[in-house]
Amino acid sequence: MRKWLMLLIFVCLVGLTTACNRAGYEITGYTASSINAQFPVPTNAKQINLTTNSGNPNIKVAVTYELKNIGGELGLYPPPDYFQKLAEEGWIEIENERLGHVHFLQKEDRIIALDIREDTFKIYEMKPDFKFKQK
Repeated sequence: MRKWLMLLIFVCLVGLTTACNRAGYEITGYTASSINAQFPVPTNAKQINLTTNSGNPNIKVAVTYELKNIGGELGLYPPPDYFQKLAEEGWIEIENERLGHVHFLQKEDRIIALDIREDTFKIYEMKPDFKFKQK
């Protein structure tokens, strides 16, 4: 019985340690996104792609950044401190429009889609006439 209890404690501690290390990313500050000066991105994120013609009629422009483990394991853990910074800058998440990894944020009349994966994130600036589909 005592061995089982010790094993259970060990498994819990390993799980807790893994959960605490899940963030694994580091944000050293913020700068303006290359596609929208009002939308902050982590200073230490590396821009790896810029798309000015995605073929999607709703997207004005898009940019992809790389930042090790920004979304946690499999992109399942969006960084709360980044979302806090976005809120401080006036970006409000439209939570009922979230689609998996894609978060929609609005500031005044602008809508940005933020797609967070494990080691990358994409920012899509939506066209001014973009409307969410009626559910």
